[in-house]
Amino acid sequence: MLKDMFEHKNTLSFEVFPPKKDGEFHAAFQVLDALGKLSPDFISVTYGAGGSRSGKTVEIASYIQNTLKIDAMAHMTCVGSKREELLQVAAALKDHNIQYVLALRGDRPKDMSDEQFASRDFAHANDLISFLKENTGLHMAGACYPEKHYECFSMESDLNHLKRKQDAGAEFFISQLFFDNDFYYRFLEKAAKKGISIPICAGIMPITAAKQLGTTVTLSGSSVPKALTDLIATYGDRPDDMRKAGIDYAIRQIRDLQENGVNDIHLYTMNKPKMAAEIAEAIYR
Repeated sequence: MLKDMFEHKNTLSFEVFPPKKDGEFHAAFQVLDALGKLSPDFISVTYGAGGSRSGKTVEIASYIQNTLKIDAMAHMTCVGSKREELLQVAAALKDHNIQYVLALRGDRPKDMSDEQFASRDFAHANDLISFLKENTGLHMAGACYPEKHYECFSMESDLNHLKRKQDAGAEFFISQLFFDNDFYYRFLEKAAKKGISIPICAGIMPITAAKQLGTTVTLSGSSVPKALTDLIATYGDRPDDMRKAGIDYAIRQIRDLQENGVNDIHLYTMNKPKMAAEIAEAIYR
């Protein structure tokens, strides 16, 4: 069981995303082959807003699970999905020997009306976890937010939501990306006081191009410390140097986490296996 791995060793896991176009799948499998050589403990696979292209998530996860023989974790979001649709996805996962799901509310699709949003089947991720726990044999992980979810009005409220996910059946958590470890350490202290006792993986995203701050990072709501903004100011218009500096920043961040007892790392790879390999070699050599 994936939850058992945290008791025995330091863990390293990856996140990947399916290609947007069917013609790009050959390249996607090459990415997975390269990541598989790094022997991660598991690989999670995203899917689109509202559950779009969930079949592609299953296909990628099946390759990880059945060809690479690495535990696969399929993301499953509920914001735009009906119960019947989620049960169909769960059945497809079972057919492909996939046991693990990262259960998320997900971002509201742009074409979802206020009426549809208000009447959705699942209001929060803990509702999805409870539903899957009751109706499937899947094992669930949940997401956590070191600086709170951007829609939540306080950290206290966000931690209450996190406790509900644990109580609903989440077996471990994977954190949203963050760039300042002090936020993460404070989050762990607050989570422990709230009664969060299941393992938490630290989510790390290397910033290898300046444009990432305007896309993924902005959407995550994560703070950007001065050390990182200075790095981007220095190297942002020099792609090769920016890549090296961003990877070095991530390595130093992970090493600091490990020195402070955080031993479970989840790397947001952005489907870049060479980058993942450089980081894995640096932190585990």
